Amino acid sequence: MNIYEVIRRPLVTEKSTRLSEQHKYVFEVDKKASKDQVRLAVEKVFNVGVISVNVIKVPGEAKKMGKRQVMAPAWKKAIVTLKEGDKIQFFEGV
Repeated sequence: MNIYEVIRRPLVTEKSTRLSEQHKYVFEVDKKASKDQVRLAVEKVFNVGVISVNVIKVPGEAKKMGKRQVMAPAWKKAIVTLKEGDKIQFFEGV
C-alpha cells in the first residue's frame, strides 16, 4: 500500500482540536492500514517524529431513508502523538 493511500483525510472536530494542544492529531485512515503503516505515512508525508499511534475502528451507522434503512460504511481512525516540538502545519490554520 502506498503511503499516500494510508491517510485518507484529517478529522477536524472540537475534540481533535483540543487534542492538538497535546500534540495529538486525528486522521481517517484506510481500513486495511496497520499502526506501523500509519506511523510511516505520517512521518514521511508531514516530516515529523511520531511517538505513538492509536487506531480505532468506527462501526457503520444505520440511517433511515423514508421507509428504508441504509447502513453507512464502517471506517477507521488513527490518533497520532507527535514528539515534543513537532507540529503539522495543516492543522494550525483551522
